[in-house]
Amino acid sequence: MRRWALTIALDPKHELPIFLQLANAIADDIRGGRLKAGEALPGTRELAERLSLNRNTVVAGYEELAAEGWVHTRVGGGTFVSPLAPSATHVAQPASDAPTYALSHSGHSPVHAIAPVKAPRPGSLMLGYSLPDTRLFPATELTRAFRRAIAQRGQSLIGYADPCGHHRLREQLANMLRSTRALPASADCLMVTRSLEQGIDLVARMLLSPGDVVAVEGFGYPPAWSVLRLAGSQLMPIPVDEDGLSVDALEDALTHQSIRAVFLTPHHQFPTTAVMSSARRAKLAALALAHRFAIIEDDYDHEFHYVGKPVLPIASGDGRANTIYIGSLSNLLAPGISTGFVLAPPTVFERLAALRAASDPRSDVAMECAIAELFEDGELLRHVRRMQRAYAARRDALADALRRHLGSALRFRIPDGGMGLWARADDAIDIERWSQEGEREGVQFFSATRYDFHQRVQPYLRLGFSFLNETELEEGVRRMARALARTDTRRSPKTSRPASSWHSPA
Repeated sequence: MRRWALTIALDPKHELPIFLQLANAIADDIRGGRLKAGEALPGTRELAERLSLNRNTVVAGYEELAAEGWVHTRVGGGTFVSPLAPSATHVAQPASDAPTYALSHSGHSPVHAIAPVKAPRPGSLMLGYSLPDTRLFPATELTRAFRRAIAQRGQSLIGYADPCGHHRLREQLANMLRSTRALPASADCLMVTRSLEQGIDLVARMLLSPGDVVAVEGFGYPPAWSVLRLAGSQLMPIPVDEDGLSVDALEDALTHQSIRAVFLTPHHQFPTTAVMSSARRAKLAALALAHRFAIIEDDYDHEFHYVGKPVLPIASGDGRANTIYIGSLSNLLAPGISTGFVLAPPTVFERLAALRAASDPRSDVAMECAIAELFEDGELLRHVRRMQRAYAARRDALADALRRHLGSALRFRIPDGGMGLWARADDAIDIERWSQEGEREGVQFFSATRYDFHQRVQPYLRLGFSFLNETELEEGVRRMARALARTDTRRSPKTSRPASSWHSPA
């Protein structure tokens, strides 16, 4: 296996002999962890050529290292870092009189901290996330499209590109948004981003100044909160109910607080899946015009609506002059192919495009062109329809399994769309303990505390159904039921009750 060249700085004018400089430099690299125990050093001839030294000088340096126990030599096999050599975990501490430095910071992290999620054990079923099932990913079709794009447009795809994205994909996205979401979209006002989060970041940096107040949903998407805080904004949580963000509560807040923007997920509210009514959308748009704040509309999974027609975005209505629309294709394709997009009014888009050109002028042109091919030959639309059928069936399978195995332990409504289900646990259940027992049973889920703006204990949980098939969902719920029985905090589940009204904390 070819190795990267080992770079060592030597000074011919230094009073220390070159072979000792070489030995000291390698010893420092071992001590500091750059060279690991058991790692092979370059051969003496190879290193001599690389450093323009006499081979005997390198041999002398290696012999010095061996004498000090830093390396050992295998006859005919090379020179290796000794297993007994100090590792990076045993680096000597600086002398007490040595200067010390620290990176300065404000003392307050702008990132919204949530409890880390441990990687699931092999064989564990993940119900805690609403991720696309990569087993449904059209790998063959995308590979073919990628090869076709490279073969036909190779030179144009490896040169400089428009920071706003490949024009073919922007045209296809604009066509889709006009047709399916009634948005006044054109390629001239539409930007392709590397991810949904990058889209939020660009909008936040373009729109917000330090100290600006942004209203967000009381139950919401923590990564978006982190991005908004990185732009210097102060976040104000607004309660969420069964119809989405409470516009009345927002209106009350506007009487005593100037708000620069509202960030929300009105179509399938994350994490509750609530769909904001048309009346609320209209009122929010009117408030935005009257109070001159921006609406940042995150429509992350628009395609996955299973009952009736999807409600049209706020950006398609009367309030679109103040609305910036953000979406993503990652839920349609795969998280590893995370292509987001931003649609903004023309005057806003000019500033957004300038910011993108300054901060990230290189787009993934080849992949964007390949995805455009999937649009153009109809494969992406066929894939969307397959996923809609699959996810609708999985939603129903999860709901059925929850009723049969958990009974009244959880109360929920079957969502009209989305990739997850929002449920309220019986008051007697300790969800955190239940989740821990679930880990032991081989199923991963967790409480809604991580979605609460203040990270308070909440009696809700979100269960994803898109990532697992019907058989896996059935087994996952069985494991949840076994885990619940082990918590010994409540009676055995009985027949389920109708879902009750709920409200998120502000």
